[in-house]
Amino acid sequence: MANLKSAIKRINTNNKKHDQNQSVKSDMRTHIKQVEKFVKANEVDQAKEHFNKTVQKIDKAVQKGAIHRNNGDRQKSRLAKKINSITA
Repeated sequence: MANLKSAIKRINTNNKKHDQNQSVKSDMRTHIKQVEKFVKANEVDQAKEHFNKTVQKIDKAVQKGAIHRNNGDRQKSRLAKKINSITA
């Protein structure tokens, strides 16, 4: 356990940020799974509608620093490929 006041504060700050990041990432993953579920069921309209919401969630996670920008771009690209595969 940390003895210095600044180290104790740092631990508390890191734990708070970790909890916030986990919440943002969990919400993002939930939306990604919903889009993948609609793609698997070949429901194009719902998949496209949820894709737009999912992109917003991914962008928000990148903006908050919960995930890296390249990770967000990769997630969006993979989802777009899946949606395009069922529309073609």
